[in-house]
Amino acid sequence: MRMMLQVSIPNEPFNSLVLNGTASATIGKILETVKPEAAYFTEVDGKRTAILIVNLENAAQIPVIAEPFFLKFKAECRFHPVMVAEDLAKADLNKLGKTWS
Repeated sequence: MRMMLQVSIPNEPFNSLVLNGTASATIGKILETVKPEAAYFTEVDGKRTAILIVNLENAAQIPVIAEPFFLKFKAECRFHPVMVAEDLAKADLNKLGKTWS
């Protein structure tokens, strides 16, 4: 299942990792391991935030993806199921509308 993972990273320990020069390598290693379909970096509510699109075959992959962020950055991770247009088309909204009108 395609998921959007929102990773909210607190200032510490990330500031220290930036200052000691290891932040980029750590992010690179995590992304290499997680292999997201897409990765975006932004700010949400004043915190460094990563938005990743990942594809999960089963729920057991959640710790594999989230733990590096928890352990290295003390981050908060939120998983949200998402769809591409083709997925939405398969839902047959016209039929659902008729069923529920």
